[in-house]
Amino acid sequence: MLTRAVARVGTRTALLLPPALLLLLGALQLRRGQPLWYDELYTATVAPLPLRELARLVVDGAGPTAYLPEVPPSFNAPYYALVHAWLALPGVEPTPLALRLPSLLCAAAATGVLADVVRRLAGPRAGLLAGLLAASGPLLVEQSVEARSYGPALLATALAALGVVRRLQDGRGLVLTAVAGAAAGLLHWFALPALAGLAVGALRAGGRRGLGAAAVLAAAALPALGLVALSLSHGGEGGPSPAPVGAALPVLAVRDWAVGELPLAALLAAAAVLGAVRSRARALPLAWLLVPLAVVTAAELVRPVYYPRYLLPALLALAVLGALGVAALPPRLRVAGAALLVAVSLAADVPRLERRPRERPDEVVALLAARQAPGEPVVAVDARAALALDQYVAREAPRLRPDVVLPPQDVPAPGTSDVVWLVRFGDDGRLDRHDDDDLLEQGGYALAESQVFTAVTGDLTVQRWTR
Repeated sequence: MLTRAVARVGTRTALLLPPALLLLLGALQLRRGQPLWYDELYTATVAPLPLRELARLVVDGAGPTAYLPEVPPSFNAPYYALVHAWLALPGVEPTPLALRLPSLLCAAAATGVLADVVRRLAGPRAGLLAGLLAASGPLLVEQSVEARSYGPALLATALAALGVVRRLQDGRGLVLTAVAGAAAGLLHWFALPALAGLAVGALRAGGRRGLGAAAVLAAAALPALGLVALSLSHGGEGGPSPAPVGAALPVLAVRDWAVGELPLAALLAAAAVLGAVRSRARALPLAWLLVPLAVVTAAELVRPVYYPRYLLPALLALAVLGALGVAALPPRLRVAGAALLVAVSLAADVPRLERRPRERPDEVVALLAARQAPGEPVVAVDARAALALDQYVAREAPRLRPDVVLPPQDVPAPGTSDVVWLVRFGDDGRLDRHDDDDLLEQGGYALAESQVFTAVTGDLTVQRWTR
């Protein structure tokens, strides 16, 4: 009895290692204090709204500001409600760290739950390896510190998988499957294909118990499907428009889990194939991975839908299959195989730790605060620049607020000031011409100087026009 108790304590302690690893990797990223970028700034704009107002925007398909009229919060509305509740806690202010912390905590918890799922399927060593592969997965590490819904969606998906496994093994877990499945779909629509994969896997693995789990998952998906239908009824899904990838999506998904680090992608793919071929526990994780890849690939052939981060709920199964593949190796090779996979995965994380800013709105506002004179208009040319100015002026330079001009307003009439500042978003140095340029030129202004703040997802440019 004592031996069993010690073994249980050891197993539970081991399940804490993946969350601890991801918390460490996340903390190393957050230490750099990078500014919020467009997606996170949208969270910072919507999350503080009263829940009644948030619901109204979702129902009406309306944007939260005049310069974002066609970007409703439908796509992540439950996540914004979750962050709203987090910000309502005593002492929690809407700083970048506070906005990002819920995602990191949830993502870390998801790796622990995933480890428990695989422990139940294939034993404690495989469970620990699956958790460590997830916690060190470069794409997951990168997205775990975003003020977006990926961390909570991953936790809900992992909990749904745990509910399914419990149902298959001992007949319990339907309540957990239902609640977690509904939460996963609501937190991110791309969790729905992962839920479909879990349902197919349950049917393949478990007879009547599997049928019950699949039925519960189907019912749990209905609230999210209703939200999707509501959003589409307004003419869009509230998300960005990616570049098309077509039938190459499954290969790209594995590569993107490794964020382009080919040694990791190759090793993990080889281990996953081995797990899919040789592991007795393969039915659930194989469907969990392949069904979403097939569904999203089919959708991609109709219209572009793929961003790597969108498939994170499905790609958790890649870590599971990789761990099962290592467990299927000859005993003398398992420790070396596990150590190699984790080491290569951690090595691929090193570039993530020196995190470059996705955008640099803080530096833009600092420049304007240092050089703009009161009365000189500061004009946001486009919605992306407007969101950056709107948030960071309020945070760091409120004295600029009276002079900030946001869309749909145009530049003030000539004569208001001899100097006008334009802030605009561009990509790879390309700046689209805007009617503000025409209005300034017609008013006798000329571009005097321009400074570009380059970053990962795009550039913010500050221009000084004079006459």
